[in-house]
Amino acid sequence: MTDIQQLVHHYQKENLALPIWFEEGTLKVIDQTKLPFSEEIMTCATVEQLGEAIRSMQIRGSGAIGICGAYGLYLAAYVSDGDPEVVKEAGVLLKRTRPTAVNLMKTVDEMIASIKGTGQVLINKMEDKTVEIVERQLAFEYELGKHGAALIEDGDTVMTHCHSGALGGAGYGGRALSVIRTAHEQGKNIHVITCETRPYLQGARITAYELKKFGIPHTLITDNMSGFCMSTGRVDKVVVGSDRVSANGDLANKVGTYMHALAAKEHGIPFYTATSSHTIDFETPRGADIEVEMRDSSEVTHLKGIAIAPEGTNALYPSFDITPNQLISGIITEKGVITAPFSTNLTKVNAQGNKVSQ
Repeated sequence: MTDIQQLVHHYQKENLALPIWFEEGTLKVIDQTKLPFSEEIMTCATVEQLGEAIRSMQIRGSGAIGICGAYGLYLAAYVSDGDPEVVKEAGVLLKRTRPTAVNLMKTVDEMIASIKGTGQVLINKMEDKTVEIVERQLAFEYELGKHGAALIEDGDTVMTHCHSGALGGAGYGGRALSVIRTAHEQGKNIHVITCETRPYLQGARITAYELKKFGIPHTLITDNMSGFCMSTGRVDKVVVGSDRVSANGDLANKVGTYMHALAAKEHGIPFYTATSSHTIDFETPRGADIEVEMRDSSEVTHLKGIAIAPEGTNALYPSFDITPNQLISGIITEKGVITAPFSTNLTKVNAQGNKVSQ
């Protein structure tokens, strides 16, 4: 049994979600656009097909597409019989798919930096590195879940936005749902309010789907109801995921996050982002420097291919927005909860494993 096969076996044994895996020379991907009504598995035989799956949101979530960077380069090595130039070209292709997602960029760079030899030597190296990255990210999810769950009190109602869960991560709970799932597994009586998240409805389709699987009580609202829920005392904490955190603590996350943070600040409700140290981008000084992915406007004027606006209507779809650091109560990572001043305290988080002082 190869290392990749052992990894898949471990996931199955532990009943963890598999957003992407390697099987018989191809990549298998859960098509997230079909959830929750059908659990369809796509086959990607080429890196080009994987890139299209990422672009089309069939696989999404900062953690999951970070893992795609590893699996994609392993696939490139496998199908090219270990040609390092093909592997490098695959990295360039994948990095172009979702420009805001720093996990994908970092993972591809890490894979390319580990290129060694050719042929079977390179294939083995890419396999080993892929397993290392997936296992590391899964460990991050357990750890950040523990740190974040310490912030959740028995009886809390927690609001979240979009889907930052198992299928959007490495299989346990991604970012925000790692915190929520851990608190639930600790026996805390919690309730979750999940925002639907237009235009792809990730909150309605996938977050609610996973919360049901985890057995966590939850209520679905439309995105524009969050202010009402906060103003009427229905929310105790807000926990969202992240696609990138700049060096000063500004947050790039699914569009709509900023307005939830503003409402939380107005009503004195703690607002947290759950992430990993891998998602902190020290090369980007502030949120205004982050490239925000602009998606096709037809994704706003149409829902599942059905027009919901008059023909010719102009529309805008920034996939992410930037939440300023002054609206953030804490950044939950696998190394602890980071609080203001973020520019100073984020520098204490590094790849060598330093813990945040509690």
